[in-house]
This record gives sequence, C-alpha cells and structure tokens, in this order.
Amino acid sequence: MLNPFRACLECLQGPSFSATESYAHLREEVHCVKLDTNFMGNEVVLLKAGTRICGAGGALATAPIVQNKAYFQVTIQQSGIWGIGVATRSADLTKSPVVENAYMLHHDGRVLSNGEEVGTITTPLNEGDSIGIAFDHIDLKFYKGEEELPITIPNIRGQVYPCAFVDDNAILDFKFRTFDLHPPLGYEEIMLEQTLL
Repeated sequence: MLNPFRACLECLQGPSFSATESYAHLREEVHCVKLDTNFMGNEVVLLKAGTRICGAGGALATAPIVQNKAYFQVTIQQSGIWGIGVATRSADLTKSPVVENAYMLHHDGRVLSNGEEVGTITTPLNEGDSIGIAFDHIDLKFYKGEEELPITIPNIRGQVYPCAFVDDNAILDFKFRTFDLHPPLGYEEIMLEQTLL
C-alpha cells in the first residue's frame, strides 16, 4: 500500500527511488523528436506521445534536420487525405493540404515541392504501409518498405522539419527512432542539435 505522504511528496518532487526507471524513461522522452504541439494546425490531434497525427491540418516535428543524412518513418494507420515529408516553419499548418514551404509525398502519389508538382508515384500507398523518408540536404527521398520510390525532391533550401498533414479520417504514425525498416546506408535517426556538438 502506498503511503499518502510519499505519494504527495512524489507529486511535488518527482518519482522516488522505487520509480527511478519510470522517471528515467520520462526524461528520455523529453529529449526525443516527436510531433510538436506548438507547431500544428488548430484541428490537429496528436496522440501516443506525439507520434500519431489525426484530425485536419498539419504538424511539424520538434527538431529540425541538422545532420547530413537523416531518416524517419511513417506508417499509414488509416487511409484518407494525407501528406508526409518536410517543411519550414513558414508552412501554413491550418490548411490541408500543406503546400507552400512544404516538400511532400501525398496520399494520391503526387510529389509536391513548394506547391509545384515534381511527379507522381504510381506505386499504391495503402493502410499498413510504412513509408521511409530520407533527407540529405540535397534530395528528399521516399521509400515504401525498403524500396526507394522513383521520384525525389531536389534542392531543398533552408531549415526544414519533418512534417505531415491529414484530413478525411487519415491517421499516420511516426517513428523517429527504433525503426521497423532499415534506413538506407549512411542515414540515421534525426539528432537533436545538442547531440551534434
């Protein structure tokens, strides 16, 4: 039985020695990349500790891509209207689709670079598919499973963040580390700026 005084003290000071593992886990989650509640549309809902997006609108991740080769993964949990890729903080996240200042693969296979269509991917993108996104500050590449999709977005300039938009009941799950798929050779999880020093 939990001592009421200890419970009150833990509430004020944080977990005690008996809960150290849980506290360490919470501290680790604070320092990992996730979708950002400060940079999302008004009708967006973020769940599962900032790794699931649903509702209507867009959201950016908590950290920009600063290293040479970064990778993250998105799983389509429920079909609808969606887009995944990267965007600047200037992107309008209240709209769906997010187009300006965004570089994305859309649910219908269209690949858009700052509002201009680069091409269309004919490979079907269905519920349950995992899409890998690899960015090397030159090209943005997309993978279905571990197979590279044929269209890339070149010459992206400026500071960009992982980004997604959803509408029409779409649900997307992000993985910023501990991937289900193997990243392309040389690519790794997004590092926070302080870990680069």
